[in-house]
Amino acid sequence: MTDLILATHNPGKIAELTKLLAPIKCMAQASITAEQALETGTTFIENALLKAQFISHMTNKAALAEDSGLVVPALNGQPGIFSARFAKEHASDGDNISYLLAQLQQTSQTFPFKAYFYCAMVVTRYRLDAAPLIAFGKLDGVIIDTPKGTHGFGYDPVFYLPTHQCTLAELPLNTKNTLSHRAQALNMLYPTLQHELLDNNP
Repeated sequence: MTDLILATHNPGKIAELTKLLAPIKCMAQASITAEQALETGTTFIENALLKAQFISHMTNKAALAEDSGLVVPALNGQPGIFSARFAKEHASDGDNISYLLAQLQQTSQTFPFKAYFYCAMVVTRYRLDAAPLIAFGKLDGVIIDTPKGTHGFGYDPVFYLPTHQCTLAELPLNTKNTLSHRAQALNMLYPTLQHELLDNNP
């Protein structure tokens, strides 16, 4: 069976993707290199492609990368591609949440704020893959002013799902994995991945 390299150093994303991808065998990028791709794109899809190509070019193996983030229309789409470092470089989840809430409090609107999580996912199968696999996912919700829940990571504690009457951080991981923007994108890719990485590589 061919390993699929997860082109991320984010432990939360690695855990979520590994669970969603089973039984495809995954390998974390950290087991290959501590280097990271330069995310010089201006969109989620550009950055996802850069990250996947970085690993496939280095290894000539299949790599899965995703670039995802929170989009808040009241903040003109911020934090967007800067979601992981919205407050500052190497910001903690708590730093980013506090900064997000502070920015929203400065607008003329009131909580809750419409928002969505967006994911662009790319799989490059080898070094010069001119036809990478690409998928997208989107999860709608609202931002509330008080963090709730202990599950998940990132902005999950303030991302409220009216359909479930709780935040993402209050959902069990198994439930989140059926709803998340990453799960939606991966569901689009999974049949092809299964065929190429499992069926063709017993």
